[in-house]
Amino acid sequence: MLLHLNIFISLALSFTIVYFVIPKIIKVSKIIKLYDVPNQRSAAKQIVPTLGGIAIFAGFVISTIVSSNSLSINELKYIFVGVTVMFLIGLKDDIIGMSAKKKLIVQIGIALYLIIIGNYRITNLHGIFGLQEIGYVIGILISLVAIVGIINAFNLIDGIDGLASGIGILVSITFGVLFLNAGDFIYSITCFSLTGSLVAFYLYNVFGHTNKIFMGDTGSLILGVVIAILIIHFVEFTPASMNVVQGSVAIALSLVIVPVIDTIRVFAIRISQKRSPFSPDMNHIHHNLLKLTGNHVITSSIIIGVNGVIIWLTFLMVGEIEEPVLFISLLIMGFILAGIPALLVKRLPKNVMIPKLEKKSIFALSIITKKLKE
Repeated sequence: MLLHLNIFISLALSFTIVYFVIPKIIKVSKIIKLYDVPNQRSAAKQIVPTLGGIAIFAGFVISTIVSSNSLSINELKYIFVGVTVMFLIGLKDDIIGMSAKKKLIVQIGIALYLIIIGNYRITNLHGIFGLQEIGYVIGILISLVAIVGIINAFNLIDGIDGLASGIGILVSITFGVLFLNAGDFIYSITCFSLTGSLVAFYLYNVFGHTNKIFMGDTGSLILGVVIAILIIHFVEFTPASMNVVQGSVAIALSLVIVPVIDTIRVFAIRISQKRSPFSPDMNHIHHNLLKLTGNHVITSSIIIGVNGVIIWLTFLMVGEIEEPVLFISLLIMGFILAGIPALLVKRLPKNVMIPKLEKKSIFALSIITKKLKE
């Protein structure tokens, strides 16, 4: 009973911290002019601070530590190191800018620290690509690709209101419940601390008017590194009591299928066009769907809803079909669904796309191009 109270405290405390800190951040950001300003290409007049990641960081770290007071959190020190470094790098990028190359180098360094020192390393692929247990070096390489890939994937989908935070909420709640049912209370508390922080941020990001804020690179990098760690912990330490041991890799993919598929897709498009995979464009799933709906909330809700359905279907299929088949099926389904908005956009007359966008949609697109977040 006491442990369940800790879970509730983690959720409530993180929400409260972020909810009351964000207005202060917005006020200070406007005073010292730390925000994105619309340029001549945008129709909106609104200026939006991009330091929401500060509140997310504070809510997540403080809540996790406070609500875990009766438990040993020694293992979480590696998470805190990773999150803190990502926080500092994201903050620097949001305030004065930072090249993609330098950010990638730091991400690789943190990933290697988590893998080698923190022991967040994939050791078994459960038959995916015909592999079961894998060697130490191969495990490091696969884990490195997974961590850096997930960090950047969440950074790249942070393009419209509510998408990155909405996916993050979906992932953290699912893992939180799974870890809670398995008796893994430390990681359950970690998940619900993240959930509470993201829910409070989501309210300001999606429904805020005078108090609107973006999470910026600070928030998306924090979100990416925490979710990457949770995924590896889930895949590696899934207890038999969860009844999903043989489907853990497929379940992990289903949780982050939107950012993963979107990143692979846009990178493939850019490389095929002989451009840098980090060059900016408007080929993301959310860009194409936004052109069709003209509304941030509708667009992000559709994407999050589809992600939720995929997760539900994956849980239904675990144990019914072999995990390698399920994993490949998820990838195929993901790419098919991701391509539908682009096909629909191509079939529409060009002159009906932009007029359907809300002013804030045009504003967001100009910001994305400016900051080269894609």
